[in-house]
Amino acid sequence: MINSVLKAIEILQAFHTNEPRLSLTEISTRLDMPRSTTHNLLNTLLSRGFIEKTDDGRYALGTAIIALTQAVRVNVELRDGAAPLLRELADACRESVYLCVPDDGWALHIYAIESPDRLRARTAVGDRACLHCTSLGKAILSRLPKAEVDAIIDRRGLSRFTDLTITDRAALHAELEQTRAQGYAIDRGEHEVGLYCIGAPILDKEGRVVGACSVSGQDPEITQGKLEDFSTRVMYTAQEISRRLGYVPGSLSALVSVPTVAGTSEVTR
Repeated sequence: MINSVLKAIEILQAFHTNEPRLSLTEISTRLDMPRSTTHNLLNTLLSRGFIEKTDDGRYALGTAIIALTQAVRVNVELRDGAAPLLRELADACRESVYLCVPDDGWALHIYAIESPDRLRARTAVGDRACLHCTSLGKAILSRLPKAEVDAIIDRRGLSRFTDLTITDRAALHAELEQTRAQGYAIDRGEHEVGLYCIGAPILDKEGRVVGACSVSGQDPEITQGKLEDFSTRVMYTAQEISRRLGYVPGSLSALVSVPTVAGTSEVTR
């Protein structure tokens, strides 16, 4: 625990609907903190927009809080809308299924369904993963402009996790180009030895990538014998989640169909 962070959080939690404005003395007294410490923390929060100073010299929550709550709302809406589709995907593939969103150069897991055949969970909701060596991450990167991908690489690097991890910038861009062309990304044990994944990007109504979903397991058949079936199902799931977010593909030829129980194909328009 970092004490200064806890104190800053306590300051933010001191504000309520019935008391939206508080003075330095009120905050210091209620939280039993020295005035100097309280003042320094308030100034730090003020510099990042989480606290603002009112005309009467008191303090109030700042507009940066609104941006955070908006991000949480979007993630919750994405998760809740995607959950039934992800359960269908997990049932069809009998493997683990994940949903993530981009988060400051990482892939943040916000929903997971672990395979009933897996002895232990590989990924927990709230975990972050690298973008360059996971199917979820590469699916997200494939829908970003090249300059933005390069900026993420400059900031986060291309760390090696296994012998198969892509650590060369040019090779990664080539992989992303292939991902864009086929509509899905593959992790062939690049992040963890023996773990294979297929992921596809999720788009919002503006066509911007807001997340990705994947099927993951320890069977190499996921990226071999089962590739055609699983990749189609993952793309279909991502397509339907995107549709619920308001995304409309440019042409009917871009729609993905999956086999139904009867063995026919189903296409959502």
